[in-house]
Amino acid sequence: MFLKAAVNGGRSKAEHPAVPVTARELAVDTAAVIAAGADVVHLHVRDEDGGQTIRPDALAEVLREVRSTAPGAILGTTTGLWTCSGPEERYALVKAWDVLPDFASVAFSEEGAAETASLVVARGMDLESAVWSTDDVPALLASPTLHANVRVLIEPMDTDPETAVAHAREMAARIRAAGVACPLLYHGEDATTWPVLRAALEDGHQTRIGFEDGIHLPDGTPAPDNTALVRAARAMTV
Repeated sequence: MFLKAAVNGGRSKAEHPAVPVTARELAVDTAAVIAAGADVVHLHVRDEDGGQTIRPDALAEVLREVRSTAPGAILGTTTGLWTCSGPEERYALVKAWDVLPDFASVAFSEEGAAETASLVVARGMDLESAVWSTDDVPALLASPTLHANVRVLIEPMDTDPETAVAHAREMAARIRAAGVACPLLYHGEDATTWPVLRAALEDGHQTRIGFEDGIHLPDGTPAPDNTALVRAARAMTV
């Protein structure tokens, strides 16, 4: 099982006190989840006010700190439009990154996704393209970077677990029918986190877990930290 740890996303410490936010917290958390069995780590950088950002200076600070603490960890980040003012600023910021993550994700529900995905590839990073609904699949399939993806993220936004699983599988079927051969990764959010993860395992796809997706263990109890979530996911394959 390939397992990505998504350690913070936009989740706040008000939602869970163990959410890593600072560069130091992200470094310590990355080392812990890798030791617990995560294959790669996806993190979101925060600005001085706690908001999400893809500014080059803020990203560089985090990547340097994490890599000094967890050497060899494979690190990725977001290019989500919520981190900046719009497609033009996003493109300029990603172009200005001087310390690069190993991979970056681009959501094909967003304006300017194809251009940003092409920039990610041109700059030598691994690309993860994401679809949030079946409506996003045509844009993904039309993208010039379609066959450059290291994986495609299937991220159903439905709040009902059965619906989320059904939509994940529908998106996967459409993508495979178009000849896309790279790995697919399913992940859910909150109530759909564990049902979608189980579906990914059943379907032979990659998986993701961490505080970005949910703060509860499979039995519904609060997870003490990201490490506990990674261990719970790994236990499902035993």
